[in-house]
Amino acid sequence: MKKICVITSSRADYGLLYNLLLKIKNSSYLNLQLVVSGSHLSKQHGMTVDQIKKDGFDIDACVPVIQDNDTHLDISRAISDGIIGFSETYDELSPDLVLILGDRYEILASAISATIANIPIAHLHGGEITQGAQDEVFRHSITKMSHLHFVAAKPYMDRVIQLGENPKSVFCYGGLGVDAIRNTLLMTKEELESELNLDLKKKALLVTFHPVTLEKLRTREQIMSLLSALSDFSDLTIVFTMPNADVDGTIISEEIKSFVEKNKNSHYFISLGQQKYYSCLQHFSAVIGNSSSGLLEAPSFKIPTINIGSRQDGRLRAKSIIDCKANTQQILAAIKRALSKDFIAKIKNTINPYGEGGSSVKIVKVLEKINISEFEIKKFYDLGH
Repeated sequence: MKKICVITSSRADYGLLYNLLLKIKNSSYLNLQLVVSGSHLSKQHGMTVDQIKKDGFDIDACVPVIQDNDTHLDISRAISDGIIGFSETYDELSPDLVLILGDRYEILASAISATIANIPIAHLHGGEITQGAQDEVFRHSITKMSHLHFVAAKPYMDRVIQLGENPKSVFCYGGLGVDAIRNTLLMTKEELESELNLDLKKKALLVTFHPVTLEKLRTREQIMSLLSALSDFSDLTIVFTMPNADVDGTIISEEIKSFVEKNKNSHYFISLGQQKYYSCLQHFSAVIGNSSSGLLEAPSFKIPTINIGSRQDGRLRAKSIIDCKANTQQILAAIKRALSKDFIAKIKNTINPYGEGGSSVKIVKVLEKINISEFEIKKFYDLGH
C-alpha cells in the first residue's frame, strides 16, 4: 500500500480535506498518515486537533510551529521550526507521497522538508492568485516543488502549466470546498440557534477578516473600518469567526472581542467547525470579510459575499461577490446592496465557478493508480516546445 502523508495546519484546510481524508483512510490501496500542525495545536485558536481526534482519525505526528506572538520574526521562526519538525517526521514515517493543500507558511515548510527528503508532493488548490497576501508567493513556490497538481478551475490549471509543470500531472477536478458542502449534513435554523445561542429570527451576517500580509501597518485601520460599518446594523445578528494565525492576527482578535462586548447583537467564535460554519452559510443573509471561503464556498449557498480589500485579488468570482475597499463608507454601501431585494433576486441562480463537487473521489482514484516513481525526477515543461 502507498503511504500517503497528509498535512493539515488549520481549521480551514482540515474542513476542505475532511472527505478526502476519509476516502484515503478507507482505500484498499492507500495507507493514510496524518500529520497535524499550525493553529490546530494552539489554545488561542481553539485546539482544533481535538476535533480531528473526535472525527475518528488517528494522528501519526504533531509538528508544533505557532509562536507566542505574530510578528514577522515569529512567523519566520515558525517556518524554521516547521522545516525541522516536518523533516524529522518524514524521517520517522517514510511516506511515499506528501499531500498538502493551499499556501500557508506551515504548508510551505512541509513542502521544503519533503523536497529535501526527495519525497514526491501532491498539491491541492494550486495556480490560484491572491495578490494581497504572502500566500501568493508561497503557493507558486509549492507548485514548483510538487509532482501532482489537483486544481479547482481551468484558469488555475493553465497557470500551473505556465509555471513549467507537465500537463499530464495537472488534474482539474474542482474545489474541495464544494465537495465538502455536498457531503455535510447541515443543521436546521432552530438547531443552529440552539447550538450557538443566537437569535436568527432577524437577518444575520457572518464575518471573517484576516490580516492582509502584504500591506504594512494597515491591519488595525482596516478592521476598525469594518467594525465601524457594522456598528450601523444593530438590528442584525452579527457573528464573527476569528482570524488565521498570521502576522497581526492578534490585533484583529482583540478589536473583535472589544466590539462584541459593546454590541449585544454581536458574537464571536474561535472556531465554528465545518458543520456549524456551513449551516451559517445556509441560514445567514450574507458573508463579509476577506476570507477565501466567501469566494470558494459561499456562492454554493447563493448568498451575497462582501469581499473587502485586496487579499483575494485575482481569484475567480461568482456573480454573488461584491468587492469593496477597506473603508467604512464603501463597506456600508456594500452591505446595504447585499441585503437589497434587487441584489438577492439577481444572484438566486448563482453558479459556483469552483465546480459541482466530486473532487475527492477523483483525487483518490489518481492516487491509487499513479506510479509514484514516475514523479521522482521533475523536468521543466516549456510552453515553447
